[in-house]
Amino acid sequence: MKSPSIEKKVKFFILTVMICLTSLMVFGVASYFYFSHSLPSIENLKNYQPPAITKFYAEDGEIIGEFFTEKREVVSLERIPNYLIQAFVAGEDARFFKHKGLDYWAILRALLKNIFSGEIIQGGSTITQQVVKSLLLTPEKSLTRKIREAILSFKIEKYLSKEEILYLYLNQIYFGHGAYGVAVAAENYFGKNIDELNLAESALIAGLPQAPSKYSPHAHFEQAKKRQIYILSRMVEEGFISNSESLMAMQTPIKIRGKSYSPIDKAPHFVEHVRRYVEEKYGKDALYKDGLQVYTTVDLNAQAVAQEVVESGLKEIEKRQKYPSRSSSVSIEGALICFDLEKGWIKAMVGGRNFKKSQFNRATQALRQTGSTFKPIVFASALDKGYTPASIVIDSPIVFDFGNKKWRPHNYNEKFNGPTTLRNALAQSVNVVTVKIARDIGIDYIRDYARNLGISSSLHNHLAMALGSSSLSLYELTKAYAVFAQQGKMFKPIFIQKILDRDGNLMEEHRPVNFSNESIAPEQVISPQTAFLMTHLLVNAVQHGTGWRAKALRRPVAAKTGTTDQYFDAWFIGYTPELITGVWVGFDEDRSLGDQETGARAASPIWVSFMSKVLQEKEVKDFPVPEGIEFMKIDPKTGQMSLAKEAIIECFKEGTGPAQKVYAAQKPTTDFFKLDMNLSTKAW
Repeated sequence: MKSPSIEKKVKFFILTVMICLTSLMVFGVASYFYFSHSLPSIENLKNYQPPAITKFYAEDGEIIGEFFTEKREVVSLERIPNYLIQAFVAGEDARFFKHKGLDYWAILRALLKNIFSGEIIQGGSTITQQVVKSLLLTPEKSLTRKIREAILSFKIEKYLSKEEILYLYLNQIYFGHGAYGVAVAAENYFGKNIDELNLAESALIAGLPQAPSKYSPHAHFEQAKKRQIYILSRMVEEGFISNSESLMAMQTPIKIRGKSYSPIDKAPHFVEHVRRYVEEKYGKDALYKDGLQVYTTVDLNAQAVAQEVVESGLKEIEKRQKYPSRSSSVSIEGALICFDLEKGWIKAMVGGRNFKKSQFNRATQALRQTGSTFKPIVFASALDKGYTPASIVIDSPIVFDFGNKKWRPHNYNEKFNGPTTLRNALAQSVNVVTVKIARDIGIDYIRDYARNLGISSSLHNHLAMALGSSSLSLYELTKAYAVFAQQGKMFKPIFIQKILDRDGNLMEEHRPVNFSNESIAPEQVISPQTAFLMTHLLVNAVQHGTGWRAKALRRPVAAKTGTTDQYFDAWFIGYTPELITGVWVGFDEDRSLGDQETGARAASPIWVSFMSKVLQEKEVKDFPVPEGIEFMKIDPKTGQMSLAKEAIIECFKEGTGPAQKVYAAQKPTTDFFKLDMNLSTKAW
C-alpha cells in the first residue's frame, strides 16, 4: 500500500506533466496561428510563372538574342532526364518522396556529417523547404523565418504533389553565372538542351545549388568534380544507379562551354532594333520577364556576308586613304540594310562596325545628307508632272538669289552638256538639270511626293533639297526606292514574323507581303508605269552611268550613287527583282572620307560584294514590265522619233512618247532588260 505522500507526489508529477503538455500545445497552437496569420499565399504556386528569358530567333530558328532579369527557361518534368531528377533527390533530399515537408533525420545526419568533415557538404533543408525559401520568403536567417518556412513546407506538401514541387524546384533554383533553372544551366555549362544531358553532366549540375560559386566548373573545376563524385556516390547509396554506372560517369570527360558565348553577336544592330520595338510596344517587364518568343526575318547567312563585306570595304578605304589605326578615337563607319522584295522582310542589317563599342544604329538612326541618291525622287516627281525619259533639259549655268547671297549649282565634273535627256541626266547624275527640273515642278510637290514614298524625316524648303541637302536615314531612303522596285506599291519592311507569349499564344503576326494579290497588296502610292520608268532609268545609271560597278553582277540591276560635299558621305542604293540593298559610308562627325571617295568608289564596292554573294545561287530575273508602257526608237540627243543607226529604244507611258510609234512591244517580255544590257554605249 502506497503511502499518502508518495501518492500525492505521483499525482503532482502527472498534473505537472499535463500542465506542461497543455501549455506546450497551447503555445504551439498560439505560435502556429501567430506565425501563420501573415504567411504568403501558396495558391499562386499552381500558376508558377517566374521571370523567364525572352528569346529572339532568326529566320531559320537559330537564337540571336536573349533578354532577361533572371536567365531562366521553364521546362516540364517530362523534358528533364530521370537521372537528373534522381541526382537532385540523392544529393539534396533523399527522403523527399517520404517526408511531409521536413526531414528531422536528415537535419541530424547533415549536422553530424558537416561536423566530422569540417565543412558544409550536406544541407538539412528539404527540397520543399528550398522551394519555400526561394519563392515565398525572404532569404534572411532568423528563427522566425525558419518557423514560417516549416509551416509553409507542411502546407505546400498538402497543396501540391511531389512532382509539382520538383517542377518548381528544378526551374527556380540558381546555378551560378546567371543561370536559373536546370534548362539554362544545361545550356550555360554544356551548350546542350536539357534532354541531351548524360549522367556525368547531370551529377555535376545537381551538385551546384549547394554553393554555386564554390563549385563553379568555370572557376573551380576540381571542386565541381569532387561534388559530382559525391552526388554519384549518393545515387549509388539510394539505389538509383549501380557502382559500374557511377564509375563510368566519373570517368566520362566533361566539356564545359566557354563563358563568352553571346548569340547577339550574330546580328547585333538588328537585334537591338527588334528589342527597342518590343520594349516600346509591350513594356520592359514583358521584354525582360515574360519569356516571349520573337521570330524575326533576318537571314543569318546574308547577315554574316553583310558584316564581312562592310568591314572589308571600310578597311580598303582606310588602306587607300592611309587612315590611322582603328584604335584611335575616330574611325570610319558604315551601314548596310537589305530587304527581300518578294516578302517584304529585312534580310540583313549592319548598323556599324563594332556594336560593343557603339550601339548607335547608322542604318536606322543616323540622319545623313543623301547627295545624289535623292535625285530619283525628283525624277519620279517629274515623270508624274508630264516629263518623260526623253524630255530635254538644257544643262547650262544658272544662278539663284537668296537674299544677299547667290547660289550657282555646278556639276561634279564642272562641265555643262547643253541639251540633255532625263535619262542621261540621271545616269550621269547631272546636278544643274536636276535643279532646273525641281524649279519647274516645285519643291512642295517634290516634298509631298517624297512623303508619299515613305520619307518621314524633315526635308529642306529650298532647291538644294533636290541635290540631297536634307538628312535621311539609310533605312527610309532604301524603302522609298523599294516603291519603284515594287511597281509603285508602298513598301513597309517587316522585321518580325510573329511574337508568342511563354505559353505559345500568338500576340502579333506579320505575314510575308503579297504584292501580286491586288486585294491584299499594299497601297498603290505611285502608278506602276512611273515606277517602271524609274527602274528603267536606274538600270541605265548602272549600264552607262555612275553605278557602273554593279554591272559585275551580270544581271538586271537598278541603282544610284550618292556623294555629299567634301566627300562627307558616300551612298549606293540598288535593287534586283529579288532584293534591294542600301549602303552608307562616312564618319559619325563631319569629316571627309578623303579625296575622290565618292559613292561609286567607297560605297558601291561594298554593295556589289554583298549582292554578288547573296544572289550567287539565285536565278537571273528581269524586272516585270506593266501594262501601259510602250517602247519607241528615238534620237538620244533630241528625244524625237528616229530610225537612224544611232537611235535608241526608249520607254514611255502610253500616249506620252513622240507622235509616231516606231517600235512597240506587243507584250512585255522577260528579255527586254537583257536586250538593254547588251546595247552599246553609243546606242544609249
